[in-house]
Amino acid sequence: MQLRYDPLDRACKSQIGAVSRGSEVLFHVYYSAGGEENFSADSCTLNFYQDDGTKFSFPMKRTEDGFTVALRFHRIGLYFYYFDLGGSRFLGCGPLRAGVVTGEPASWQITVYDESYETPAWFKGGIMYQIFPDRFCKVGEYPAKPYQILRQDWGGQPYFRPNSFGKVLNNDFFGGNLNGIRSRLSYLASLHVTTIYLNPIFEAYSNHRYDTGDYLKIDGLLGTEADFKALADEAAGYGIRLILDGVFNHTGDDSRYFNKYGRYDSLGAYQSRNSPYADWYRFQHFPDSYDSWWGVETLPAVNEDSQSYRDFLFGAGGVIKTWLKRGASGYRLDVADELPDSFLQLLRQTVKSEALDALVLGEVWEDASNKIAYSERRQYLQGRELDSVMNYPLKNSIIHFVLTGDLSELRETVAMLRDNYPKETLDCLMNILGTHDTPRILTVMGNRQCADKEEMSRTRLSDEEKTRAKALVRMAAVLQYTLPGVPCVFYGDEAGLEGYMDPFCRACFPWDQMDKSLCAFYRRLGEIRTKRIPEAFRDGEYREIYADTRCLIFERKSARTSAYVFCNNSATRYSLKFRSDGRYKEFLSGEESTERLEIGPFSYGIVGKIDEK
Repeated sequence: MQLRYDPLDRACKSQIGAVSRGSEVLFHVYYSAGGEENFSADSCTLNFYQDDGTKFSFPMKRTEDGFTVALRFHRIGLYFYYFDLGGSRFLGCGPLRAGVVTGEPASWQITVYDESYETPAWFKGGIMYQIFPDRFCKVGEYPAKPYQILRQDWGGQPYFRPNSFGKVLNNDFFGGNLNGIRSRLSYLASLHVTTIYLNPIFEAYSNHRYDTGDYLKIDGLLGTEADFKALADEAAGYGIRLILDGVFNHTGDDSRYFNKYGRYDSLGAYQSRNSPYADWYRFQHFPDSYDSWWGVETLPAVNEDSQSYRDFLFGAGGVIKTWLKRGASGYRLDVADELPDSFLQLLRQTVKSEALDALVLGEVWEDASNKIAYSERRQYLQGRELDSVMNYPLKNSIIHFVLTGDLSELRETVAMLRDNYPKETLDCLMNILGTHDTPRILTVMGNRQCADKEEMSRTRLSDEEKTRAKALVRMAAVLQYTLPGVPCVFYGDEAGLEGYMDPFCRACFPWDQMDKSLCAFYRRLGEIRTKRIPEAFRDGEYREIYADTRCLIFERKSARTSAYVFCNNSATRYSLKFRSDGRYKEFLSGEESTERLEIGPFSYGIVGKIDEK
């Protein structure tokens, strides 16, 4: 006999994943036959502990098939647990979250979140599209400022070499603008995009605009407030919402608030201790020594505890509410782990008070349920801070599987997300394959390494390498579009853009040289996700049907329908047998069957039942 416990099986834990405050959870440890382990226990105690050292122990009731106990959680927070089998042996978390008997406790986690926690229904089941505004599309031309270099070679390589002082200025602009985005809304609609995430659009010195100059003004090269309203209104007509990049941990040194160079008509914190913005920043030696983001002096860090700064952002006429009123549907928060919990909580309250269904999404690169930042456990997903996060763990594990054929990391990541995250969060995770901070997915799949930026600037995939890389991108995109969460396409990935790390991943969209075949594939994925089997991908449960070392088959099941997804990254053939209850279709190839589907080597597909009418 062996002991069995799997928190992703409702027979063992009555609720999969995080649980709401006040809800009851039934834990059941089973005896089961088979396996190499020969172990029995006369008693079993469920032990919990928290970060503050608080511990709880609950003796479990003996049953015919194991041990059981029902508990109700009355406080939000993180709880870690394992089973004590008598003091010298423990049942703890093993591979894929399944229980293993060991001599040392290995803990599972339960996230308990506020019972009122809900995430925006409109975001789930959709498709997100990230746009770096200067590089997407240009319609018309706006005047540049004296320090801005306005280039006329759309598609040219962004400047990357440092100047004579060793600094990369990021002050070359290609002129992409809001009207350019508006002119391409029909294209985005053809990809079935439902949300556009815009990198910063507020006035700033640099082309990336993460050095905010004025939070209440559209950057002049992008257009005007009227242009933004026109974009938001026309996008809404296509069923597309806009999400803005909220950069609230730092400003630019060339800003209305810091005003290091005197370009603004304000009294900046750098200029005087009597500035109305003086307590927004922390100076070691006024004015030239101050806190900045990762030591970058052009990005002075903001003191988020400043009441003046909080009023500016969260007040009745503040930044957050202003842009929601002007047409935004939420914010992606830059470097969320550098924003204090109290700041994030107030930000969420402000957003939801203006628009209850607005999205609050954070940049977090790790497991956001238990992240420790600056020696403090964060509370991102306990119902008081974020709706969602950027899903870097899934990105990394998808890429690892597609490049190596090793499925273990992907399975572990999916299990972790399902076990640790609230379902409300899981369904609106921002599932990425690349962003403005990472190399292009096509370049990643080409798997050519470069020693430095000079080499990156001149390295391109050969036609043969590109053909193979595109096949791998397609497999990765199938997983991105079908695993729990919302896929986010970085502009141009669907068009075959290459590029290593910043700034090469931020090239201009190749409107005259698009990879039409790859774009058609993304368009088809979007149609399948949003039109063919939408319920399954909006909030359907995940169930692993089959997995070995290189092939994964899983189901996304909603109340009324199911989708079956397979990714075979091996030379082996498999057969997917259906229930005898109708006809099934693999939507990428169009193949139909009533009995079984043959899965060929290095293939992928999305299968659904064809409704009989």
